[in-house]
Amino acid sequence: MAMIDAPTPTLSAAELDRMAQAAVMAVDCIKELAERGSNLVAEVLRDGGEFVELEHYPPDDVYDPATHAQYYFHAHPAQEREHADYGHFHTFLRPRGMPADIRPAAVPNAPAPADDNAALSHLVAISINREGLPVRLFATNRWVTAETWYAASDVVAMLDRFAVTIDQPSAPLNRWLTSMFVLFRPQIESILFARDRAVAQWHGAHPDIDVFEDRRLEVAAAIDISLHDQISWLDAMIDAGGEGAGA
Repeated sequence: MAMIDAPTPTLSAAELDRMAQAAVMAVDCIKELAERGSNLVAEVLRDGGEFVELEHYPPDDVYDPATHAQYYFHAHPAQEREHADYGHFHTFLRPRGMPADIRPAAVPNAPAPADDNAALSHLVAISINREGLPVRLFATNRWVTAETWYAASDVVAMLDRFAVTIDQPSAPLNRWLTSMFVLFRPQIESILFARDRAVAQWHGAHPDIDVFEDRRLEVAAAIDISLHDQISWLDAMIDAGGEGAGA
């Protein structure tokens, strides 16, 4: 697994403004939930019954038929965790929500999709701590979520398409998750390209193994994040007029 450093993006005033709006939304959603005694994890688990590790919450995932964005939350048993998170959100986009010119990468032995909207792409996973705050972003190998593999440059082109506009299981949770794709866009892009590099390096070191099915490579790239630090960095960038290092 590649743990990467924070990116150093060059951002326009318009991009910084968009990120600032996303920061406001992210914080407002967390505050709204806290005011009613809830948090991000509690929202996604509230109608799922007894919590079972590795199960998807909600049980059938969240899928927005207007945008074709999809996600679920789950947690691994403590002894199987590479990182001490409470659980994480896996996020996806299905083909009908993707830009028209995007096609899956050529992957040997990849299963054929069941239909024209089944070849979904995993975008990023967001780890949450016990306080219900985001602490890490990571990208996985293909086998982890049984996704269809797309090159990092194509997944980056999908990021603007991820939006969850429905109210189930929780409107504030869905708005928060949507905002994360804007607020942490530089970090998400960085780990996607790091993912592809890690997979290529692994394949080079193990040429006789199907890298996309190799259980020894699970998390391909990750970066620690802090909502507070990202907002502080963003404020400094806006005050400075843009361009500079990421948080």
